[in-house]
Amino acid sequence: MKREITNLMSQKFGLFASKEFLPWFQKMVNASYVKMMGLDMSEFDEPSSYRTLNALFTRELRQPREFDLDGSVLISPADSLLSAQGVIKNLTALQIKGMSYSVDELLTDHFDADNRALLDGGEFINLYLSPKDYHRYHMPADLQVLKALHVPGKLYPVNFPSLKKRLNLFIENERVILECVSEQKKLLYIVLVGALNVGKMSVSFEPRIKTNTDTSEAKLYEYKELYLKKGDCFGYFEMGSTILLLAQNSLMTSSVDEGDKLKFAQSIAKLS
Repeated sequence: MKREITNLMSQKFGLFASKEFLPWFQKMVNASYVKMMGLDMSEFDEPSSYRTLNALFTRELRQPREFDLDGSVLISPADSLLSAQGVIKNLTALQIKGMSYSVDELLTDHFDADNRALLDGGEFINLYLSPKDYHRYHMPADLQVLKALHVPGKLYPVNFPSLKKRLNLFIENERVILECVSEQKKLLYIVLVGALNVGKMSVSFEPRIKTNTDTSEAKLYEYKELYLKKGDCFGYFEMGSTILLLAQNSLMTSSVDEGDKLKFAQSIAKLS
């Protein structure tokens, strides 16, 4: 597969971001990034303590955040901006207002058609992580993970200007899709969408997933007894990107609005 310029750029940036420079220079790089992007480091270690820019991007919270333990409450999986939400109609959802995409094409036929059909009439939530956000992602509820699919693709930016002008952006970009079952015995798909300078998407429970490589083949991984608890960290983006939540009909009812700035652990929907 011919490598897209965006993929090559992301690989090159990833090499820089993962390089450990001399302490004085790394301190300057980290401090410059924090200032330029406006990072809020109040919940994290000092910028100078991170030995690479990647380590700063993928920083861990110093203290765990508290969240509602009620099984009927879904929490935000990441610090993010709610860029779009709504009802999945005729198996289409919104990339952004005025621009729809096919849920079937997003998920691909690696997932059972009958399961995909259950999403019709359900709700979707799109969460955009900017370069200044906390980049780790967490389970939004107690979930059983049935499958994980890695779909290689392009790495176009997922910011608002790009969302508004590039049709089927979520379908063209590289992504990792988790098919999950909630405590309510209904399906919830979590889609991690790659983006420019997101050299890697880490999935802690599946080290075989290697993103932004030369492969062009989608790979599916299946699990029999993989249960993750609400709040569990299951990986991170390197730089900003997008998480899509797609829920089976009658499972999820959003309690937040488009344009809301969300924090990981914040309650964002009710499950029924």
